[in-house]
Amino acid sequence: MSLPTLSHGEFELVYNMLSLAIAAMFGSFVFFVIARNQLTHKYRPALIMSSLVVGIAGYHYWRIFNSWEAAYTLADGVYKPSGTPFNDAYRYVDWLLTVPLLVAELVAVLALTREVRGPMMAKLTVAAVLMIATGYPGEISSDTTTRGIWGFVSTIPFAYILYVLWVQLSKATADAAPRVQKLLGDTKLLLLATWGFYPIAYLMPQLGVEAGSATVALQVGYSIADILAKCGYGFMIYAIAQAKMEAEGVSVSNEAAAEATA
Repeated sequence: MSLPTLSHGEFELVYNMLSLAIAAMFGSFVFFVIARNQLTHKYRPALIMSSLVVGIAGYHYWRIFNSWEAAYTLADGVYKPSGTPFNDAYRYVDWLLTVPLLVAELVAVLALTREVRGPMMAKLTVAAVLMIATGYPGEISSDTTTRGIWGFVSTIPFAYILYVLWVQLSKATADAAPRVQKLLGDTKLLLLATWGFYPIAYLMPQLGVEAGSATVALQVGYSIADILAKCGYGFMIYAIAQAKMEAEGVSVSNEAAAEATA
């Protein structure tokens, strides 16, 4: 897909948003690694997954940032394509790895029984991979019909994931403490708000948005959505784990003491 000519402000907006995403991802990674020790063993896997998500995303945003910088050159006061392709496929490689982890960490932090957790995590992971894999052919196509077809196919596993997160997980956690229920509800709303942006951005060419504006809106929108859906989501997972520990009356120090006397 050919790149449009951008104004100085348009190029810099994307440039700075990509830089912000890199800082947010790596900053969150440091926090999640350190905060893992503040959770009991039962909840640490969820925060380890959060660390993996933002670490993987931070690396790919660094690659996207470098590719964006190389794809444009300043000439006559505007930024024109340099001839070096902009590799936005890094996003799909990132999502292929991080989206399954995102859904898996929510299941992990709830510490469901193995009978419930195993099948649910397997189904969500398969659906997440199918969603990303079927969305990519449309993303790289310049034909709006082809893009629309693949977008529709990708929406099917997307809708299934939302169904599981909203309905099945709500049933599985019906007896959770009120604060846990509140945080879980806020987390699902965060996912809906951030994930809901992706299909809107995906359909911008069909909506007749001008090429330059669509490119800028896509890159800025994806960056904001990723920061919220990865960093913000990870902080919500941490808060849920803390709330569940409080409801269970356990702490890291108590767990360590019990292990020492065992």
